[in-house]
Amino acid sequence: MKRSIKATLVVRNIGELATPTGREAVKGRAMDGLSALSGAALAVDVDRVAWVGPESEMPDFTGPAPELLDAGGRTVVPGFVDSHTHFVFGGYRDEEFLWRAAGVPYMEIHRRGGGIATSVAATRAADADELVGVGATRLRRMLELGVTTVEGKSGYGLDKDTELRQLAAMDRLDALQPVDVVPTFMGMHSVPAEYKGRPGDYLDYVLKEVMPAVKAQGIARFCDIFCEKGVFELDDTRRYLSAAKAMGYDLKAHADEIEPLGGAGLAAELGAVSADHLLKASTADLRAMAAAGTVATCLPLTAFVLREPYADARAMMDAGCAVALASDLNPGSCYSQSIPLIFAIATLYMGMSMEAALTALTLNGAAALGLAGDRGSLEPGKLADFLILDAPSYRHLAYHTGMNLVATTVKRGAVVYKR
Repeated sequence: MKRSIKATLVVRNIGELATPTGREAVKGRAMDGLSALSGAALAVDVDRVAWVGPESEMPDFTGPAPELLDAGGRTVVPGFVDSHTHFVFGGYRDEEFLWRAAGVPYMEIHRRGGGIATSVAATRAADADELVGVGATRLRRMLELGVTTVEGKSGYGLDKDTELRQLAAMDRLDALQPVDVVPTFMGMHSVPAEYKGRPGDYLDYVLKEVMPAVKAQGIARFCDIFCEKGVFELDDTRRYLSAAKAMGYDLKAHADEIEPLGGAGLAAELGAVSADHLLKASTADLRAMAAAGTVATCLPLTAFVLREPYADARAMMDAGCAVALASDLNPGSCYSQSIPLIFAIATLYMGMSMEAALTALTLNGAAALGLAGDRGSLEPGKLADFLILDAPSYRHLAYHTGMNLVATTVKRGAVVYKR
C-alpha cells in the first residue's frame, strides 16, 4: 500500500533530476558524485521538499489536490547559491574596465586612488532608496539566472553611516523580493582616503566605532576582510577577525588573491566558514582549510575579467577541500553575474567535472553561508528552491556554453520566474 503525504505542489514529467545530497559541504573527490534520476517527480509541502523519486513510485496525497507543474521532460536542479557578491553599490567603473583592458594592473588602479575608492565615493553619495533600487534590479537578474540565495557584502562605505545603509538596503531587499539575501559586513574592504597609509588606525576606528553599531543593527551574519599585501596584512586580519569572532560573527576572508600572503591558512586557523579567491593559496594552507572545514570559494569571473590564471579547483579538491563557486559581482574587478560563464570556466579551465561544478554552485555554496542544512540540494525537509532547465541534462549547463538555460525558477515552493 502506498503511503500518503501532504503536498501543495507536484512537479511531474521531469526528464532528469540532478542534485548533490547531504546537509553539509561535500569535500574533495566526493564532489565528482551526483544523484541523477530519470523519469522523476518532486512533491512540495508549502515551502519544503516533501518527496522526490521516480514518478512511477509517487505516493498518494492527502488533503486538497496539489497544484501541478509539468516539467515537460526537462531537467530539474537545485537553485543556485551565489555565496560571494558585492551587489549593493552606487555608481559604475566602466572607465577602469577599459584601463585594465589596455593593460593597467588592478592594484595599480587601486594605488592611484581609483578602484574601490571610486565606488566608495558613489555609494556614500547614494541614499537608501537608490541602493535598494539598484539592488532590486540585480536581484531580478539573479532570478532569471537561477540564483535563489545570495550573499551580499557591504564595504563600499568604509564609514559607519554608509556601511549601515548598505546593510539596511540588503535587509529591505530580503523582505521585498524572493531571493534570500545573506548580509556580510565588510568594512575592512580597503583603507579609505582619510586613513591613507594608516591601516592600523582605520582598523581601530572600525573596531571602536563601526562594528558596535553594526552589531546593534543586527543585520549582518558574517564579517569579511580583504587580506592582501599592501591593504590589510596578516596581523591586522588576525586582529579584526578575532574581534569579530568574539562578537559572535561567523567569519569569511578574501585571501591570497594577488599575493601568496597566507590568508587562507589564517582563515583555517580562526575557523572561518569560507576563504575566497585563493588564486595564490599554498597547498599547505589548502590542506589546513580542508582539515578545518573552511570552504574554498573560487571566483572565476574575477580572474577572467582581471586576466589572471584561474584557481586550481581540482588541486583544492585533491587537498580535500569543499569547493564552492560564486560570481563576485562587484562594480570593479567583476561587473558580471553570469552563472553560465562560471560553469564554462570551471569545467574548461579549473579541472572541475560537471558534477563538481553543480555541487559547488548549490550545496557547497550553501555551506559557504552556513546554510547547507536547509538548502542546496533536493531532499525531503529542505527548502523547495529549484530550477527547470530548458535542456535534457544538467550537463548542458556547461555544454551549451555561456547560455542561460533556466526556464523556470521556483523559490520556497512558488514559481517566481518563468521565461
